[in-house]
Amino acid sequence: MLLDLRTIYFIVAVSCFVLGILQLAAYATGRFERWPLWWGLSNLLVGVGSFLVALRNLVPTSVSIDGGNIVTIAGYMLMFFAVRVFSGRALDQRTFWLAIVLVSVPVVLIVSDPSAVSARLLYVSVICCLCDLAVAREAIGIVRRERLYSAALLVGLYVCTAAIFAVRSILAATGEIGGPDPFGSSAIHSWMAVSAVAFIMLRSMAMVLMAAERSRNQLTELAHHDPLTGALNRGGLAQHLPALGSQPVSLLIIDIDHFKQLNDRHGHAAGDDMLRLFASVSRGIMRSDDLLARQGGDEFLAVLRNVSCEDAVAIAERIRLAFAAAVMQQPDLAIFPTLSIGVAARGERGGDFERLMQKADEALYRSKREGRNRVEAFWENQQAA
Repeated sequence: MLLDLRTIYFIVAVSCFVLGILQLAAYATGRFERWPLWWGLSNLLVGVGSFLVALRNLVPTSVSIDGGNIVTIAGYMLMFFAVRVFSGRALDQRTFWLAIVLVSVPVVLIVSDPSAVSARLLYVSVICCLCDLAVAREAIGIVRRERLYSAALLVGLYVCTAAIFAVRSILAATGEIGGPDPFGSSAIHSWMAVSAVAFIMLRSMAMVLMAAERSRNQLTELAHHDPLTGALNRGGLAQHLPALGSQPVSLLIIDIDHFKQLNDRHGHAAGDDMLRLFASVSRGIMRSDDLLARQGGDEFLAVLRNVSCEDAVAIAERIRLAFAAAVMQQPDLAIFPTLSIGVAARGERGGDFERLMQKADEALYRSKREGRNRVEAFWENQQAA
């Protein structure tokens, strides 16, 4: 028995209405950013558009055909806008709404003839296909930037719906689906509409999964990082140490000299600024796979992967000099902090990280005894003084 296309359009409309209301309710809780607002409005518009199209031959053509297609196009474009907002790359709203108006104009001016069903299906299908491909591309960017693996699910779903719209475009262009009555005889068109209901539900679920995964990642980030400097905290460093295995590493223990005097003279806000300045300077010199951790107060650890002790000393000197230069550029300072750095390394045979810290700590205290503002290394063939 042939599926009733008009009924399927009504089912799509109801599904979109329910999803839209739920997403707007989620936004109203204040627990999310603005993307549920745009996603909810997108689903409501697609629902309204599907409902109006389902009223074909029951209400004036200008309402069911022109109005339904225009509102559907606006809803699909708004989906792209919602994903852009989710990814933190929102478009200018005025430009976006202008684009919706311009894309909708051909529905009225070019293919507004009620008998031109195939032409309208072709145009709307192409627009929806392009919107879905744009969403898939944006989701790929989210996977790469944030490592949100649920975004890969969204990519797959939108690629599938883009393929459905591409097939729909081809069938409309060849006259396989369309007029004079789209609700009359096409089983292919009906099955494509049924699949749309499933994909609409799955895409909304994928967005919820993305939001949940992002929240989990943010909580993990907060739990493992120092909120002031963005460096790892003790727990975060402990999470990364097993990944080091037995590979050669060099360890820098860094202490900011005269930090207490800076706080006493200029206040804790100035001290916080100095900690952030140090972290920024260090990250600018260290490689992306090196680790920077705040041990507490004004003491930091830097773990350099596959770096010899000699090279680690050179990197420590660069950090020390770069920090001194950055401090000199700070206005209205009476106290100029410097860095005392202790360096130790372990070779290819590996070794206990706690022992490595003891060696670097010995080198740090030698640096302080020698007058601060210097780099000292623990060499295996020497004893700490």
